[in-house]
Amino acid sequence: MNDRLMDRPDFLIGGSWVAPLDGGPADVVSPSTEEPVGRVPLAGERDIDRAVAAAREAFDTGPWPRMTPVERADVLAAAADLLRKREDDIARVTTDEMGCAVSQARTAQTGLVASVFAYYAELVRGFAFERIVETGPKAAVVTEEPVGVVGAIVAWNAPVTLAAWKVAPALAAGCTVVIKPAPEAPLSNYILAEALLEAGVPAGVVNLVPGGREAGEHLVTHPDVDKIAFTGSTAVGKRIMSLCGDQVKRVSLELGGKSAAVILDDADLGTVVPAVVRGGMHLSGQVCGAHSRVLVPRSRYAEALEAAADAAVAVPYGDPHDPATVVGPLVAERQRTRVEGYIASALDAGARAVAGGVRPAHLPKGWYVAPTILGDVDNGMKVAREEIFGPVLCLIPYDGEDEAVRVANDSPYGLSGGVWSADAARALAVARRMRTGSVIVNGSSPPFPLVPFGGFKQSGVGRELGPEGLRGFLEQRSIGIPASLLARD
Repeated sequence: MNDRLMDRPDFLIGGSWVAPLDGGPADVVSPSTEEPVGRVPLAGERDIDRAVAAAREAFDTGPWPRMTPVERADVLAAAADLLRKREDDIARVTTDEMGCAVSQARTAQTGLVASVFAYYAELVRGFAFERIVETGPKAAVVTEEPVGVVGAIVAWNAPVTLAAWKVAPALAAGCTVVIKPAPEAPLSNYILAEALLEAGVPAGVVNLVPGGREAGEHLVTHPDVDKIAFTGSTAVGKRIMSLCGDQVKRVSLELGGKSAAVILDDADLGTVVPAVVRGGMHLSGQVCGAHSRVLVPRSRYAEALEAAADAAVAVPYGDPHDPATVVGPLVAERQRTRVEGYIASALDAGARAVAGGVRPAHLPKGWYVAPTILGDVDNGMKVAREEIFGPVLCLIPYDGEDEAVRVANDSPYGLSGGVWSADAARALAVARRMRTGSVIVNGSSPPFPLVPFGGFKQSGVGRELGPEGLRGFLEQRSIGIPASLLARD
């Protein structure tokens, strides 16, 4: 607790580190040891009010929205350089605070942080924030204006990455931001805040106030907040959307998923199935885009089930600090209880666990669930309809390509997905039929951050990353002008 990175007594408000008014200190508990590893204050209403007031003043009277895009880009580029130097710190802290396996921390927790700030720095240097429209005697200037004060509410599974996906485009647009990290993993975002201050972000432009549900609702409903950008569960997203609707407040939501990996009948199961299993175990399955439904041709189902079970048993799990570990603990005891409840409901419904499905006896401390493969799953089962957020994959048989597409799309969610085939063109044709925001063909992930990420249906509203991510923090304004004001050659 003497480690400065793990003991944070203050909030960042108005460019200074300040003591809480309402929020008291709270322990950050390691999911692997069940012992405190750090401490932060959790914000109360007056703390949120102070942070919003600082962001409001910085937007209404401060220099940031009035700087040129190139001037803002220079600060974002400096932040990217500083964040690259802090990647080891971010990786270490997230391993301690939320149990991310250290073997994945540099990719899952830092891989799309500095690069996102660098991307938006470059994008806004040439972005058309203004255009002229002329028709006959009429003309207009169409401008892209920053939406205003943004409340960025960040989930615990990739805390700095998810904050960066909101903060970088918001700052590039000229907005000011209040970041509210989740209480389970608040510490790593202090490193992001430090880097932004050092890069030269003016006072009040970025504010950091960890807090729980009550603090989040106060931020969402605060009349001086112009937009909420949220990543988290669909249930909470629905609540936020409802609250924002009362004020017609701008909102973007990146929510849950129940994504399907479609393995076509010509795929090499010996190669593809282990890849899908290891991918589904990433961050202990605590990934909104996890391909947790694996669709397999019925004619090859027994073969696929055996390959999946073998692959799951071979996945190293345990202490997240061990470089050999792939699957660490779940973030909290309640999360383990939730995952175990889904496994039990699947078994009651007629599914069977061909691997895992139990709490590992050799890990008495920590919130672990062994990597689990469920067979004999029907797409109508609860375990196939709802997001589990744990190291659990469901194998579902199908008959024919059309049924595979139908089953893949038969979900209230539509965030991610994958298609595997010996014929990449065939896989692409199937991918085009999937009603989901991102699709991976034969393991080829889209080139983030250059392209948008987000979901169809109950997986969210709006997009993060790419030019679309920037536009989500902009409002369009049209100004009619006499055509005589236009410059003529």
